[in-house]
Order: sequence, then C-alpha cells, then structure tokens
Amino acid sequence: MKLIDGKACAASIRAQIKETVEKLEEKPALAVVLVGTDPASQIYVRNKIRACEETGIISYSYTLPETATQEQLEELLETLANDDKVTGVLLQLPLPKKFNAEAAMKKIPPQKDVDGFSAEHLGNLVLNKPGTVACTPLGVMKLLEREGVDLTGKNAVVLGRSDTVGKPMALLLLNANATVTVCHSKTVNLKEICRNADVLVVAIGRAKFVTADMVKDGAVVVDVGINRDENGKMCGDVDFDAVKDKVSLITPVPGGVGPMTIAMLMQNTLDAAKK
Repeated sequence: MKLIDGKACAASIRAQIKETVEKLEEKPALAVVLVGTDPASQIYVRNKIRACEETGIISYSYTLPETATQEQLEELLETLANDDKVTGVLLQLPLPKKFNAEAAMKKIPPQKDVDGFSAEHLGNLVLNKPGTVACTPLGVMKLLEREGVDLTGKNAVVLGRSDTVGKPMALLLLNANATVTVCHSKTVNLKEICRNADVLVVAIGRAKFVTADMVKDGAVVVDVGINRDENGKMCGDVDFDAVKDKVSLITPVPGGVGPMTIAMLMQNTLDAAKK
C-alpha cells in the first residue's frame, strides 16, 4: 500500500501558481461569499483565503447573516459578477435551508464560475471540450496523474452522484478512457460492483462506509469524504484501517483530496484571469 500525498501535490501546484502570479501585472482576484455561520464552511473559507495569500491571488471575503434574504444574496453576487476587479466568484455551499442555491448560482457568469458548477462548464465536460472543471474531481485526476495511474480501459467506480463531485468525476474518468460505473443509495449489488473496481472514488458522505469486503486486492482508492467518527475524529467515507492493506494506492483523510480541492480553486482562478 502506498499513500497518495495530497498535501505534497497541492503544495507543488500552489508553488507553480505563485510563480506565475508573480509575473502578472494584474493579479487575479477571488471573491468568496459565505452565508450564515456554519463552522465547516467557515473553515473552508479561511483555508481558501489563506491559499490566496500564499499564491499571491487577491481575495475578497463577504459574509451575509442567515437573516439575509435571497434578494440580498443575489444582488451581492450580481455586483461581484459585474466588478472588473474580480476574476472569480465563489459561493460557499451548502447554503442555509431557506436559500435557493440554484437561483443564486445563476447570478455567477460562467467566465467567473471558478467552481465549475455552471451548466455551461458541465456541458463542456460532457462534450469533452475545454472549460472550468469542478475543483474536487479535477484534484482527484491530478493526484491519479501524479501517481502514474493509467486509466485507459480500467474499471472505475464512482460512489456518489452529486452534481459537484460524483457526476463530473464520472465524466472526467470517462474522458480518460476508463469504463465507468456510477453507484448511489439505490444501487443494487453495491458490494459486488465496488469489488470489481480497479479505481474506486468514494464521495457519499457516510463515515467509514466502504469496508474491506467492498474493495478489490490491489485497487486504487480515492476517498473524497470528510466526516467525524464516533470519537469526533476526522475520517473519510472509507474505513481506512480496514482497507489500507488490500490496496495499491489510497488517499488519507485528512491530507488527501482536501488540499487538492483548494489548489485547483487557485488554478481555476488563475486560468480565469488568463482568459
């Protein structure tokens, strides 16, 4: 078993970005919008701002109280969309329940959508055309590439079908010539399907859900999940200790996919500035 070191990979990507940004006369700028006081979201936003500081990207941070209206949120996003100083606009998800995230996201134009969530970017991914790709799946692809994992003809299984991770992940793997199966809560014979995977990407948000009997010997396992176990310790969607001795490559949680997500956000912001 070999650990896939997301921290080291992300650090080298951030260093390259910093080098490029230093040469630019006009620095890229990322505006991050947070609604409410969700602790996990606050941590993510802090990490994004820190990554901006490290890479030389300018960051603007906006926090709206949970008492704000949908109109106030959309007005702020529209203002940022029309601000020439701002390269990328990011709305931190999930929003508090009363907000309509889909309507809010539509206020971010595709050229400033550095999260890659817009219909236009997803459409480009379906058509295998260049465009902005969602940060987490893109980060997973960079890790696999760095480890020299050849996906051509491999059985790849994606556990989870969210619009932000599962679906774009499946499309990226498909575009890399893997044979892809997408599983979800309604999938029949889930264990058997997972056991057939050469590459297993897990993004279902259930702590330690994937056990040793679901994993093929020598498989590559990428754990996108971030949960807390019964002792309040951070863990992934994969039971790491049970699985690690069966696999050839595995991402740890923390220190696997997480750092890559933020590195890809920096990359997407830089690319948006270049365009």
